[in-house]
Amino acid sequence: MKVKRALVSVSDKTGVVALGKALTDMGIEIISTGGTMHALKEAGIPVMAVQDVTGFPEMMGGRVKTLHPKIHGGILAIRDNPDHVQAMKEHGIVGIDLVVVNLYPFQQTIAKPGVTLPEAIENIDIGGPCMVRASAKNNKYVAIVTNPAKYDEIIAILKKDGEFTDEYRLELAQEAFHHTAVYDTAIAAYLAKQIGKKEV
Repeated sequence: MKVKRALVSVSDKTGVVALGKALTDMGIEIISTGGTMHALKEAGIPVMAVQDVTGFPEMMGGRVKTLHPKIHGGILAIRDNPDHVQAMKEHGIVGIDLVVVNLYPFQQTIAKPGVTLPEAIENIDIGGPCMVRASAKNNKYVAIVTNPAKYDEIIAILKKDGEFTDEYRLELAQEAFHHTAVYDTAIAAYLAKQIGKKEV
């Protein structure tokens, strides 16, 4: 299955411009949000805003932007399931084949001296883990990349084959679930400290 559409929304922007250029050069459409979209546009990379896909603006200080059926339907759709395909047609949902997401820097935030609980809470990512987990669950059809160190590898694969093998998508899915597990464990441990419990 050829990669035609990618969603790129990263906190760690290491290598994201080079990735965006490579995807664009291969004719892959990019959807993005916030700071990532700004960085890509500044580099002259054509990008579609998530709000142009969903029909809703980013709201509540960025807390709500990707939590929408036109995003999650595009990620979670089983592409050879007639009911899913019909739902996509009925609701104007376009499949997303590659998701590149890494999460708000919670661990880096709580490592700062004097960080407050509200500051820590605002750096708990919600939409990011949802997209990561949805993509990893639907790894038969979607490749999920959470580690910037993988960018060169995925670019090379796409340039050569235009798509990923089932085995490679499964490998990426395992890494993605590990990524969110470590993230949630850090949050749970931090909150445990706030209420005087031993670390989880």
